[in-house]
Amino acid sequence: MVDSYPRIVVAGAHSGVGKTSTTLALVSALSVRGLKVQTFKVGPDYLDPSYLQIASGRPCYNLDGWMTGREYIYDLFVRKAKDADISVIEGVMGLFDGSDPVKPDGSTAEIAEWLDAPVLLVINVHGMARTAAALVKGYSEFDGNLNVAGIAANHCGSDRHAQWLGEAFKAYGLPGIVVATPRGAYPELPSRHLGLVTADERSFPGEVLDRLGAVFEQHASVEEIVAIARAAPSLAAPSADRASMGEEGRAILGVAFDSAFHFYYPDNIEALERHGCRVIRFSPLSDEVLPQGLDGLYIGGGYPEEFAEELSANRPMLDSVRAFARSGRPIYAECGGLMYLSQGIESTDGKRFDMAGVLPARTRMLQRLKTLGYVEATLLEDSLFGKRGTQLRGHEYHYSELVGNPLDDPDWNPAYEVRRVRLQTTELEGYQHGRILAGYIHAHFASRPDAVEHFVSLCAGTRENN
Repeated sequence: MVDSYPRIVVAGAHSGVGKTSTTLALVSALSVRGLKVQTFKVGPDYLDPSYLQIASGRPCYNLDGWMTGREYIYDLFVRKAKDADISVIEGVMGLFDGSDPVKPDGSTAEIAEWLDAPVLLVINVHGMARTAAALVKGYSEFDGNLNVAGIAANHCGSDRHAQWLGEAFKAYGLPGIVVATPRGAYPELPSRHLGLVTADERSFPGEVLDRLGAVFEQHASVEEIVAIARAAPSLAAPSADRASMGEEGRAILGVAFDSAFHFYYPDNIEALERHGCRVIRFSPLSDEVLPQGLDGLYIGGGYPEEFAEELSANRPMLDSVRAFARSGRPIYAECGGLMYLSQGIESTDGKRFDMAGVLPARTRMLQRLKTLGYVEATLLEDSLFGKRGTQLRGHEYHYSELVGNPLDDPDWNPAYEVRRVRLQTTELEGYQHGRILAGYIHAHFASRPDAVEHFVSLCAGTRENN
């Protein structure tokens, strides 16, 4: 079956041009008009999607070509966009930037091509007039498979400046300006060392979203943007069957979710549910003990360092997690979850806060980024996500490091051989003891159904054996 999926990709000429503000403003303006908007974010980002979710009122899904592959991207998009009036896809970095210097892998351009989606190119026009036409011409013609259908000119100096730009673009047969935003028009969004802070009612109050939408309405042709999105070619129905793959409730999984732990891909959680997991959220910050009847734990990333004192003070929860670890039931912890399972967290000012003490090492926060990039992990032995040799893809992004090596303890083994894509290096990462697996890698396992099934089966088997 072939159907229409109105869609547009908001891409930047480079990072820092106002791509996120433009995307949020567009989504707000569309929502105010009564349109049902489905949002997506290119790349492995957790933070921008939290803003897009608030702006649209619907979960935002990551589209990462390198981690998941073309078939998965296509299937995820059409499933989530099918009941929306329009889909807005926020790009990552510059339009053509990705995991490879000469190929489109992992880039916004790759996703736009796979989904046959028109591109709204965001450029910073401060200090440019006719030169901007040369810039747009290059982006429009660099890849003949892309349709750069409109331009968002940010940081215009005046209405006359925007008019000059429009005349220059028209003279050279280039895409027209559909948004011309003056300098300083958009409100600033709060930031932290990972970029934006996670959006909630405090960091992203409704009045900021309303102001973004109002600025867009004033300086954009929303009708023209909607027309561009609706002119996108029709897409075929997904090729894969994503129906339930396991008996509902065959395993109960506790997922840490609060202000300290909330970095999860929603399709990862949905994949666990499709394979029969009943997911129960709990808060390491505010709950005193783990929920009853859990067959496994999943502790994702987030900002445990920002809440280290509160996490450390919640001794009953730490005791509950330690007892769960001793029970032999599966625990999967990634990045912030690894920090929580460690002996403790040391802040940048030298203060130390005790944590669960399951992992035989502590963690230390750094002033500078420790690791950033895509990784491919090959299991070195049978693990929570498959047999030895199984491969997972994901990314790392953290400002902390381990103090002490868990592998010095004979009870702990390396979980993965990791290939870092940018550095073209391999090393051991991840730490495994029985059915506990902790590492810095944020894995996208929804695109690996066999890995999901293996994990859920282990959780279900734990119940059967108890």
